[in-house]
Amino acid sequence: MLAVGIVAEVFGPHGEGLPGFEFALCTDRPGLVTTDVGVPLTVTAGLDRLAGADLVIALPGAGFRTPPGPAVLTALAAAYERGALVAAHCVGTFALAAAGLLDGRRATTHWRFAQLLASRFPEVEVAAEALYLDEGRIVTGAGAAAGADLCLHLIRREHGASVANRIARDMVLPAHRDGGQAQYLATPVPADGEDERLAEVLGWAREHLDRPLPVAELARRAVMSKRSFARRFAAATGTTPHAWLRELRLSAAEELLETTDLPVEEVARRVGYGSAAVLREQFVRRRGVPPRTYRRAFGAAAAPAPYLDHAADL
Repeated sequence: MLAVGIVAEVFGPHGEGLPGFEFALCTDRPGLVTTDVGVPLTVTAGLDRLAGADLVIALPGAGFRTPPGPAVLTALAAAYERGALVAAHCVGTFALAAAGLLDGRRATTHWRFAQLLASRFPEVEVAAEALYLDEGRIVTGAGAAAGADLCLHLIRREHGASVANRIARDMVLPAHRDGGQAQYLATPVPADGEDERLAEVLGWAREHLDRPLPVAELARRAVMSKRSFARRFAAATGTTPHAWLRELRLSAAEELLETTDLPVEEVARRVGYGSAAVLREQFVRRRGVPPRTYRRAFGAAAAPAPYLDHAADL
């Protein structure tokens, strides 16, 4: 039920200026489908609905240990073969694996079931620590609320960071979570005074991206040694301060490129890179395209994106 709610909310109506999607649930046996919380859903569309879908998301279900029927596996494979974007999160990933779509690819699922996925499908490279993995037209996500991370990534990838940010704000969610599932594999970090100081420092860093932010300064503001700060940071976020700042700067650069006509040099300065050349290097390495190409694709005057223009069907 959580998965249905997340996907329906992300791809539902969000008001003027945001892309619209045609949303549909489908199943191999139309009719009443009982969810994990006992609430029945009436699903009227059959697998033929997938034939025109730009995006197909395999949702998780309690019976994931038993592979879907041949008709479902055939429909998933056919959707991919004709060019649809195919995704899954949590144990929905098992359906894509059973359809053979993950062979030779990296994939993730809920960390509790990562070992089971790897043992059942040895041709799949399972990355238990990832919140989501983008393999082109195959995208997989981790468990439970990570479905929102997956869906917002799909929006960000096809329509840009600004659109994803607006939808995330509507949902009262972060547009991008740093780190991965590694932070959830053990007991969560308990809430205490150190966590409060860390949260304050991260908030301060977000507001001062235009200046150098060495770990020594962040640790000093958190009233910690550099070693303690790095350890606490990794426990709370699942990543390093350097990687967190890099992603934060790139995300801020994306939004400026989309929503302003500032020169790339000024964008670089505002997000803390010493020059446009440094921003370009990081952008190409992490986003696959230079900043100006990104602006042409996702700026205010950009044309619609390729995969998700018309429909998001499940």
